[in-house]
Amino acid sequence: MPQKDPCQQQACAIQKCLQANKYIESMCEDVIREMRRCCQAQTGNSICCSGFKDSQPAEEKSNT
Repeated sequence: MPQKDPCQQQACAIQKCLQANKYIESMCEDVIREMRRCCQAQTGNSICCSGFKDSQPAEEKSNT
């Protein structure tokens, strides 16, 4: 039996939040932040994080 993705819960929470808020990302910033934390902690162990690998929050990008 395959193991559950360690960040699947956060990925599902993002989808649920986006659907509930008409896909306005700013309404789901806290959920997205939790997904980023999970992806950082589970580097290489989560397929759900494939789209989050190189992405950074906008405020971090502007500081680099």
